[in-house]
Amino acid sequence: MAGRGSGGRFAGFVSASVALQTAGIFFQAVTAGMALTSEVGSTLHDLGSKGMYAMSMLYLLAAVLAWRPGGGPARPALYATGFLLLGTLQVVMGVYHVMAVHLPLGVLMFGLSMLDLGRVVLQRTRPTEARAGVRAGADAGASADAGAGVRAPR
Repeated sequence: MAGRGSGGRFAGFVSASVALQTAGIFFQAVTAGMALTSEVGSTLHDLGSKGMYAMSMLYLLAAVLAWRPGGGPARPALYATGFLLLGTLQVVMGVYHVMAVHLPLGVLMFGLSMLDLGRVVLQRTRPTEARAGVRAGADAGASADAGAGVRAPR
């Protein structure tokens, strides 16, 4: 089955959801600074928290779909579950104004989300490069074999 190891048709959904989650966390970082100086910033940060939490749920949905019906690995579903748990803790710490935990946890979440986004992007580009290299090597070998009329040792 094509795409069996990478989540098949849901791999793009996983990539998009990780990108949206990362953008949501970055938006939260920007609005956190704005919240210190204006009421509008505080409102945006509050709305952004709901959006970021929704993006984490979307990521979990995408990862589970890529894993179970898509045939991909379970690891992204574990990552997404971790992000949802961290997001829950982040929201609770923000509601109770425990900034000593809320701020460092936000930085940690952004860093982890960037790493996860990098993993997803590299995972999607690596198979293409590998296939192109194998195909180029096979084509070169076939051309050499055809011209010489002799089979190369393996």
